[in-house]
Amino acid sequence: MSFFHVHQREALNQNLAELQARINVSFEFFPPRTSEMEQTLWQSIDRLSELKPTFVSVTYGANSGERERTHSIIKDIKERTGLDSAPHLTCVDATPQELEAIARDYWQSGIRHIVALRGDLPPGSGKPSMFASDLVALLKKVGDFDISVAAYPEVHPEAKSAQSDLINLKKKVDAGANRAITQFFFDVESYLRFRDRCVATGIDTEIVPGILPVSNFKQLQRFATMTNVKVPNWMTQMFDGLDNDAETRKMVGASIAMDMVKILSREGVKDFHFYTLNRAELSYAICHTLGVRPEAALPGQSLVRASA
Repeated sequence: MSFFHVHQREALNQNLAELQARINVSFEFFPPRTSEMEQTLWQSIDRLSELKPTFVSVTYGANSGERERTHSIIKDIKERTGLDSAPHLTCVDATPQELEAIARDYWQSGIRHIVALRGDLPPGSGKPSMFASDLVALLKKVGDFDISVAAYPEVHPEAKSAQSDLINLKKKVDAGANRAITQFFFDVESYLRFRDRCVATGIDTEIVPGILPVSNFKQLQRFATMTNVKVPNWMTQMFDGLDNDAETRKMVGASIAMDMVKILSREGVKDFHFYTLNRAELSYAICHTLGVRPEAALPGQSLVRASA
């Protein structure tokens, strides 16, 4: 083996060792709709809980049945795993009184972290009566919740401009949000530029990058179209010809996500939020490779630090 290859390997090992000391992870799940999906969800939660995430979140659907499942799952996660469990809460189709009742129930159940979102507007509903910033303020009146909100490096699809979108994020932070979690992205530069613009606008809270490990590229393309996320040409080329090769797609998706985390870590990012789609395999493999492992924790000590 040449000196160059030895040096390259040592540099890689050093890079991964440095990452292990810095990275904190969190995971997002969604409420299952069938008993089979519920079994998959709990298998994923149990597996990923070994990595001692700073928190796990559960999304909040547009219908009452899915919302009730969110409430139930959040409480079960806290009871079964002891993890910081953060329900998503939206203010669309809910009165302030209903939202206060939900928040008080969470507080009384020991839930202290909420992901506060406006939520998707029903077709033809017109201008909403409440926004995420209003929800953040309402929650802070109920209790001193740890509140995460959404951020959009490539601009929210409904925003009039990038600047108006940034002003909206500042309103949420000024109302009491503790951190912002971004929409998933693949253009790392878009995140870094967005973070710089946040600082310039006076947003001093942490901007946690949302990482989506991709295994189904066609599904991703549909997601990206709906959410105004750019899929780079190089990524399209990497998945080209893999429509019927699920295993290779997983390896490609994991590789892309690991490279993103490495680059962002070198830029000072220490917290990463993984969109799991209720599957543990890719997120666990990525975290393991980057040094986030259960055996790395000292007895009685969490592997990862609490988020700021």
